[in-house]
Amino acid sequence: MRHPHAEGRARPVRPDPHRPQEPDAAPADHERDDLLTGAVRRALGDTGAYGVMLYLRSRDRRSLVICTIAGVPLSIMSPFRRIAAAGPLPVAVCFRTGRTIILSDTEDTMRRFPQLAVGMPYDFASACVPVASGGERFGVISALWPASAEGVPEGAPRRLVEVAERLAAGLAGLAASGHPVEPGADAAVVELPSPSAPTTRVGLFDWNVATGALAADEQFRTIFGFGPGEFDGTVASVATRIAPGDRPEFRAAARIALVRGEVLAARVRVLGPDGHPYPVELWARVPAISDGRTHLVGAVLDTRTLTAAAAAVERLRDGVFSLDPDGRISYANRSAEPLLGARREDLVGHHPWHALSWLADPFYENRYRAAVLSQQPTAFLALRPPGSWLAFSLYPDAHGVTGRVVAAEPPPGTAEPPTAAPPGVRSDLPTGVGGTYHLLQLASALTEAVSVRDVCRVVAEEILPAFGGQELAIYGVRDKHLHLISQSGYPEGFLDRFEGTPIAARIPGAETLSTGTPIFFESVRELAAAYPGIALDEMGAWAFLPLIASGHPVGSCILGFDQPRPFTAEDRGLLTALGGFIAQALERARLYDAEFALARGLQHALLPHRLPDVPGIRITARYLPGTQGMEIGGDWYDAIVTGGDVTLVIGDVEGHSVAAAAAMGQLRSAVRAFATSDEPPDQVLCRTNRLLLDLDPGLLASCCLIRLTPADGSARIARAGHLPPVLRHPDGRAEALDVPGGALLGVDDEAEYPVSELCLAPGSVLALYTDGLVEVPAAAIDQGVDRLRAALARGGADGPEDLEGLAERVLREVGPSHRVDDVALLLTAFG
Repeated sequence: MRHPHAEGRARPVRPDPHRPQEPDAAPADHERDDLLTGAVRRALGDTGAYGVMLYLRSRDRRSLVICTIAGVPLSIMSPFRRIAAAGPLPVAVCFRTGRTIILSDTEDTMRRFPQLAVGMPYDFASACVPVASGGERFGVISALWPASAEGVPEGAPRRLVEVAERLAAGLAGLAASGHPVEPGADAAVVELPSPSAPTTRVGLFDWNVATGALAADEQFRTIFGFGPGEFDGTVASVATRIAPGDRPEFRAAARIALVRGEVLAARVRVLGPDGHPYPVELWARVPAISDGRTHLVGAVLDTRTLTAAAAAVERLRDGVFSLDPDGRISYANRSAEPLLGARREDLVGHHPWHALSWLADPFYENRYRAAVLSQQPTAFLALRPPGSWLAFSLYPDAHGVTGRVVAAEPPPGTAEPPTAAPPGVRSDLPTGVGGTYHLLQLASALTEAVSVRDVCRVVAEEILPAFGGQELAIYGVRDKHLHLISQSGYPEGFLDRFEGTPIAARIPGAETLSTGTPIFFESVRELAAAYPGIALDEMGAWAFLPLIASGHPVGSCILGFDQPRPFTAEDRGLLTALGGFIAQALERARLYDAEFALARGLQHALLPHRLPDVPGIRITARYLPGTQGMEIGGDWYDAIVTGGDVTLVIGDVEGHSVAAAAAMGQLRSAVRAFATSDEPPDQVLCRTNRLLLDLDPGLLASCCLIRLTPADGSARIARAGHLPPVLRHPDGRAEALDVPGGALLGVDDEAEYPVSELCLAPGSVLALYTDGLVEVPAAAIDQGVDRLRAALARGGADGPEDLEGLAERVLREVGPSHRVDDVALLLTAFG
């Protein structure tokens, strides 16, 4: 039975084929599709792009789905047909931020979006533009251009924005009328053909054989050479334009059509203005409703250009072939047959790497994909067994690829490529290289996850939406039982009954682990038949993946889909492989979490457990570890009471390691010892500097030290290569104090550290900090200090709670969300 909580859960409504649909649903869908196709056509025409993809948000807002595509085959883009809205790909980032993203070349893509470079390692320029109106984001338009020195053509992004704005206005109008703009779960992708000049002219006619009257359109009259007003509407007139030797064939075709009901491809020659004949084809049939068999309707095809081109290619001694946009052979000339060792009939309609076993190596499919996505010619050598080397050249455009193949000399020192697909690899799978790149692109997201929490987040936010899933449960194994690690999308309490399930239990989440084999259910009926009585929620399909690392069970991963769906061979292969990557990532993350907890415990033990309570001043501190990497840093802070004064200290040992943390502990102890002996600030730093050189840990450190007298607000400041303090004045002004400093600790045993004097007015706030707070990639550190100054200026500190709130404000507004370094902050309010 279904779980009772499931009824109250909001989900996309499943269409019921037996329930009458709303009368305006289909027109609204058609209107949306017209908007999308019109936008893609305008984008192609206005920007000079060779390919355009239009993504719309999914109904659960977790994915972006290609709805319309032109110029690029969907088969190549299938790994990116659905992408996670929370993911790191440029389309997703564009959607989330509302900013246009321009990638000028492969190097730019690799630097800024490495996951895209992994999934599409080809040379092209691209731009992504959000489709948004009034704060509502509907999707993204993505366009591709051939790689060039100029990258994306000048002005193209602006024109793409105009197309997106026009589309967004139309979609907003649909939404305002109560019509969903998001595609359904089974929405078809509209593939638009690229505009091209027709190679064949077609004329239409309607012939009354009994009376000899013939109605013809303008193309028919043009093909038969009739000028304006020259055609009298009779078949006799048409007959005069047919070569005398072909007139019997023309009459015979008419008789055959009347007797059989149709005639197909009857060839006759038409006399041109110079009297030279050219071939046309006649197609005709007797209409279903006619007055006996005395009436014919049909078409005449002028195939001169096409026929002449084919004849010219057939005369070439080089092998010539063409591939349609999906990579299937659509034509091969006569010379290609002996070179390729195959008949044309066996080649046409198949991918070369499927039709010819010696091209089954993924390298050759990759060359085709590179040509299509870069729109640049490419060439390669291949060995046709037993020993014939062939040189292939591929020439792409938006309509497909033209290929040339000729005999070639063996390359010196080149190893022979495989002559057949590896054992166990099926050559009839719909994609090979594309599936591999999709797997690598998704798996690369797991390589950046360092903690168990990170791994579960990546699976929930990137991998699950990439397959269109709505539910996720990740279980780990402990004491031969399954325990929930993370879940997303399930009804409240639904998974409680499965907690602690033995791995030998007969439920799919356990059996997939005990057998080591993934289990897929494409519908509720399949799952219920395999496991009668199992609790069900509102999902319609499931994938149960075993998580096995280094030969031992780690757990299981369950993906749920809200609609019944087929799992293709590629889907099953990708999900099975991803299960292995998830297992490895979880194992690595568990070790990280254990080591991280131990290391952080050590570091926190070296930091002050509490700050002193000093009359006349208030002190608060914050320490945040980095969010990336597995090592610990050397940031520290301290507040040391010496008689009537208090010494404020902030420091940072270079590096992120246990050695850095150990050096930090030694320096903190040294500074504390020297400061409590009533040494002036400059001597504290000098003695600490010499101690670090004597210890010779091979590390440098920065430090800022302030001796503050609460009785009168006087302060003496000394710096050793550290960032300047920031002072907030009582009137709200904030400034970075431009005080002189000395060299980093550990550089020069003769270094001196000048002391600056300052008098704090009541109501002042002094901020000491480490560079992890203000330093972000691709921005000058001065900008980070300015952000800190601005955050202090916006917040006061009139009481203990206000100082705490100010510290939180600074961390929230100034600190980066993804910290590559530790952060230490020490705030002191005077008066």
